[in-house]
Amino acid sequence: MTDSPLRIVVAKPGLDGHDRGAKVVARALRDAGMEVVYTGLHQTPEQIVEAAIQEDADAVGLSILSGAHMTLFKRVVDLLSERDATDIIVFGGGIIPDDDIPALTEMGVAKVFTPGATTTEIVDWVRGAVVPA
Repeated sequence: MTDSPLRIVVAKPGLDGHDRGAKVVARALRDAGMEVVYTGLHQTPEQIVEAAIQEDADAVGLSILSGAHMTLFKRVVDLLSERDATDIIVFGGGIIPDDDIPALTEMGVAKVFTPGATTTEIVDWVRGAVVPA
């Protein structure tokens, strides 16, 4: 078996139109040797899960600045479960209150990065937490 790079889908769910952070994270993961698919703005949870499955992703990174993180993260996690794809790790970041992080963890989000997280911190976490399929 060869050491294949991690495959990560980076996505912007919902109506939020700000994607600089998502693009910075996608670039950092790519520069670290991972295969990254950025799905673009205004993706539905269904589109994100479909992309993750089609791309044989090891993880999905969601960037949410709109305040809809509780709904959008949950929907992605639930859809992955419905599609028997719970091996795809969900992580993300954005403007997410610290008080919401335990509930996100409880629903199956592996890691939440808040403003100020460095790309090095994110890359190191992905390398340590995500196992290639």
